[in-house]
Amino acid sequence: MAHDAFISYSQPDHDCAFELVAQLEAQDINCWIAPRDIAPSADWAAEIMDAISSVRVMILVFSASSNLSPQVRREVERAVHKQLSILPFRIENVLPSKSLEFFLSAQHWMDAFPPPRQPHYARLCAYLKTQLAAEPASPTHPSTASAHAFDSAHLLHIERQLAGYIGPLAKHLVKTAASRAAGVDDLMARLATELDSESERREFTQRCRMGKPRA
Repeated sequence: MAHDAFISYSQPDHDCAFELVAQLEAQDINCWIAPRDIAPSADWAAEIMDAISSVRVMILVFSASSNLSPQVRREVERAVHKQLSILPFRIENVLPSKSLEFFLSAQHWMDAFPPPRQPHYARLCAYLKTQLAAEPASPTHPSTASAHAFDSAHLLHIERQLAGYIGPLAKHLVKTAASRAAGVDDLMARLATELDSESERREFTQRCRMGKPRA
């Protein structure tokens, strides 16, 4: 099932996050939220990354707890990197830490205090329905069946180059991109978008080409 919104929250705000999901889904806004939407045997990090890449908006349940959560910060970083719209839903009167402020300073905030929260949930639902109706859904990715066949040694080489920048997540990213890419150049272009600067993207592409295994 396609999802409209990714719900980012810290564990102490679990009840609020799931109350919010219930309200949104009652309005036909499909949500992705952990751990509900993670398969029992799945790689959590990979599932979360894929979910953030496939939704249309991130709802951040923002509180003193999420403000200090490394996991929430990583999710927000990923969303910003993917140019995903983020809507902080602030359930406590706290200001973002410096690390989060860098990513959220340009975002529209919605305050959800003082209690009760029900009117705030309703306001968020109305806002999201308007925003999602105004923005067409992203086109679907090409299917795996139409993907290019890559040499395993070449894929491993590209994975190692990417890992030099982003670490172990490179394995998952290369596998996902390879299932969708039309060729080697398309694959490298897709993976290069995972890097923050143009100089890193150029360097990554050059390293992939320079070290290509010989047939």
